[in-house]
Amino acid sequence: MEDQVLYSVENGIATITMNRPKSLNSMNDGLIDGLHAAITKALTDAEVRCVVLTGNGKAFCAGGDLSFLNGLTGTADKKNFINKVGSVAKRLMSMEKPVIAWVNGVAAGAGVNLMLACDLVYCSTKSRFAESFAKVGLIPDCGGLYLLPKAIGVQKAKELMFTADLIDAATAEKFGMVNHVCEDEVLKDEVYKMASRLAKSAPLSIGLTKKYLNDTDLTMDEVLAIEETTQPLLMGTDDCKEGIAAFYEKREAVFTGK
Repeated sequence: MEDQVLYSVENGIATITMNRPKSLNSMNDGLIDGLHAAITKALTDAEVRCVVLTGNGKAFCAGGDLSFLNGLTGTADKKNFINKVGSVAKRLMSMEKPVIAWVNGVAAGAGVNLMLACDLVYCSTKSRFAESFAKVGLIPDCGGLYLLPKAIGVQKAKELMFTADLIDAATAEKFGMVNHVCEDEVLKDEVYKMASRLAKSAPLSIGLTKKYLNDTDLTMDEVLAIEETTQPLLMGTDDCKEGIAAFYEKREAVFTGK
């Protein structure tokens, strides 16, 4: 049986590819377990500085595999699966390495929310997006009730979730769901151009910045206290010294994460 999630590393960039193209990379146990395994590899591999998440075929991810979900008969099995799906989103958000979603086609249901759990989103002009849960009598999962309002505001999130409307790439960009919309022929190049930049960035700086930006409950006083504690520690790192030296020497810095 072909792997439902593919994993590769090149030039400090880990690429995680959902690989159920015939079902538009919809989520079942095999795909979710594969995502967890791939995320663990990326987390534990010191060579990896950036992660790209994408889907094989015509879709990024069409959400839950309805035939699989319909086959879950016991409440415990249903709860376990939804928990595993949510944990994927949480792990993408909490990992210290930046994650780019390469959205090559449709993203629907939990696929939209999986995309929103990534730090940056690049999509094709042909991509389409739908919070499609209401059409099958469900609430958004994979962290959607948290992630979509954070990205686009509560009122727009309500509209997309209540109606389950399909929106195009330009609308998603206007709403703030995606960072960049690219033509198909340049999308991959643009994704890996950014991934390469992030892979060469200072890992400690990127990781801590991501951590604190994702903590939306911080008050201004708490942020200032974090800055007061964290910044002096970073000032003493090899990466900070290298960055300053590179600035004065007018060259590209080589960061080591130390």
